[in-house]
This record gives sequence, structure tokens and C-alpha cells, in this order.
Amino acid sequence: MQRIPLEPGRVVESRQGRDEGRNLIVLTVLDADYVLLADGLTRKLSHPKKKKKMHVHAKPYLLDLTQSFPSGHLQDSDLRTFLEENGLGLKKPLCKED
Repeated sequence: MQRIPLEPGRVVESRQGRDEGRNLIVLTVLDADYVLLADGLTRKLSHPKKKKKMHVHAKPYLLDLTQSFPSGHLQDSDLRTFLEENGLGLKKPLCKED
């Protein structure tokens, strides 16, 4: 089985940390070890999450970051919409209430 590459626009699932189980989108591959991630809801484009590649699992979904967006550039709402359309939206509550 071939491994899915971590590239800008790739959807990944967090495997470690507070955001474990959440789906995020790779914004930038920083180096051999780290990527910048955002989901448009808990992690905005203005403050992306820096995470080790070993702590994420790539999914077969890819958002084309070079496409033309309705607003002219990528926004948090574009990330949320893409995740929700593919059934990858936030599954855990934002707070620890039951």
C-alpha cells in the first residue's frame, strides 16, 4: 500500500495532543518534521497549529489551495466548508461539557 504524501491542502487527522481525532488541513510543510495545520474553526488561518508529521495521519482528501475562492483568497469559512462537505467536520465539542 502506498503512503499518502503530506502536501499543502491535504486533510489529516490528529493522532496526538488535545486535538486528537480532529481533522485539519495542511497549510504548509515547514521541513522534514513539521507542518502547519488549520481547520477554520478551532484553529484559524491567522493562528495555525505547528505539529510534527509523525503525530498526524493523512486522509485521501485534497483541497486545491491554488483554485479561485469566492472571496478571492482562502478564508476560514472555505476550510470549514470543505471539511463539512466531505463529512470531516468537527465531531468533538469545543468544550469539555457532556
